Amino acid sequence: MPKEHAMPKTGFFAWSVMLGLVVASLALHFIPPQSTTMPTYRGLKQSVGPFSYADAVDLASPAVVNIYTSTKVKAQVHPLMNDPFFRRFFDRAPMPRSRMQSSLGSGVIVSSQGLVLTNNHVIDGADEILVALKDGRTGNAKIIGRDKDTDLALLKIPYDDVPVMPFVQNDDLRVGDVVLAIGNPFGVGQTVTMGIVSGTGRNQLGIATYEDFIQTDAAVNRGNSGGALVNAGGELVGINTAIYSESGTNLGIGFAIPLKHALDVVDDLLKYGQVIRGWLGLETQELTDQLKTTFGLPDNLVGQVVVRAAPGGPAAMAGLQAGDIVTHYNGQPADKGTQTMRQIADLRPGQKVTMGVIRNGQSFKVTAIVGRRLTK
Repeated sequence: MPKEHAMPKTGFFAWSVMLGLVVASLALHFIPPQSTTMPTYRGLKQSVGPFSYADAVDLASPAVVNIYTSTKVKAQVHPLMNDPFFRRFFDRAPMPRSRMQSSLGSGVIVSSQGLVLTNNHVIDGADEILVALKDGRTGNAKIIGRDKDTDLALLKIPYDDVPVMPFVQNDDLRVGDVVLAIGNPFGVGQTVTMGIVSGTGRNQLGIATYEDFIQTDAAVNRGNSGGALVNAGGELVGINTAIYSESGTNLGIGFAIPLKHALDVVDDLLKYGQVIRGWLGLETQELTDQLKTTFGLPDNLVGQVVVRAAPGGPAAMAGLQAGDIVTHYNGQPADKGTQTMRQIADLRPGQKVTMGVIRNGQSFKVTAIVGRRLTK
């Protein structure tokens, strides 16, 4: 039988390569290319966040400081020490009459002149305030001014070549925005935690007189007070102030003072040494559904019922009296009591304020000259 002719090895290899190229060409021609963009679901705009917030931390953290305070506390003396018979046993080893009590917190450098913003409760009653910068420098701070009504304090450290915290350019925070809390929890050293904005405009918490807090689930613990709440770009959006907790540790509910309100306090403390707030001499309560029914008012009406107008106060001088319903201040609805307090407090003494009023079913307007609220 004749021998079968074997295909040369080189020819078989060339044929295989050619066949592969043809198959690949057909695949590229008929199979659509894969999209390199992420899909969009239900009309939502695709937003891919960074894999790291290290750049934001690098920008903001040098301007966050640790604050250590010392307070001299008078030692309690046992009643037996007042008895001459027992006191003679201790004459050779006298008991100390006082001791130093320490606490800690955080602060934010807001000016290249060494101005540090923190919470008032961090430095309240302190005999000595020591500020430690991230770069290792330390210095004693003096108090420029304090505002108990917002729980803020402004300090001055003996350095003028310090890093300054960048401020947010757009303060329109939204629920769901990523935020970072930077501070000194439990004295372990500067620590960064991440979360989101859980809510805005929180009030009636009993933390301060004027409340308009940012709520966040970024872990905030003891020692974080006075520290920075920054956005994903490393810009300051608030001053961490309090946590909601029965145990004293973080439960995912922290509160921060919005930057805008904090800077308003700083401006007044620098100019006047205290915060100047407007006053009308009004005590009000929210217009509830039951009160609307009693007064025969529309269900959708918002306002505040005047409980008392202080004699000789701006509101009383303008003609307001108990039982009146205030619906507007300078065109802004008189909604919740805490919001109304801030509306009035933000006015300057001597300014005019026009109020929409309902009395006995009749609507009218009155104008009052804002007075000054005295600081306690």
